[in-house]
Amino acid sequence: MFLEQFPAEGRQNGWIEVICGSMFSGKTEELIRRMRRAEFANQSYVIFKPEIDNRYSKKKVVSHQGNDFEAIIVKSSSEILAHWKDQKVVAIDEAQFFDEHIVEICNSLANKGARVIIAGLDMDYKGMPFGPMPALLSIAEYVTKVHAICVSCGNLAQFSNRTVKESGQVLVGAVEKYKPLCRSCFNNAHN
Repeated sequence: MFLEQFPAEGRQNGWIEVICGSMFSGKTEELIRRMRRAEFANQSYVIFKPEIDNRYSKKKVVSHQGNDFEAIIVKSSSEILAHWKDQKVVAIDEAQFFDEHIVEICNSLANKGARVIIAGLDMDYKGMPFGPMPALLSIAEYVTKVHAICVSCGNLAQFSNRTVKESGQVLVGAVEKYKPLCRSCFNNAHN
């Protein structure tokens, strides 16, 4: 079980938290859980998601389990600062879909005192680092890597195996296009 320990909590200092892992590992579920805690504590907050992610809702961040939270939809990372109104907590879901500028924006928000919570895929369907995620992981004070369960063998899964014949890095989907696999099963599927 993940135990949150934030020594700077309650001070003016901001920080960055990254939740990463494969598809179906609970990244968005964990982001929503942290936001519910902030909401319960009456902390001001705002949640962003990229326009490209319209799988379950066009206006909400939604987990595969169906839990949701109202969000501001943005076309690019540059819109985030324009919508930020000094909220104490800033959440960003599906960060892998944003451009590299998201790194500067998250640093800027944290430097201004915000707690920034980011969720995203750390690897694409080929098992390679995905978009701005490696840079976000390197600047974060706190990193949580969550795992799915391999649908082939039952071990911990960290790979999002694409099950359809599409070759572009970005292909928005869920169980109809991806399945979580462990390293061994992923390697067997690609040999």
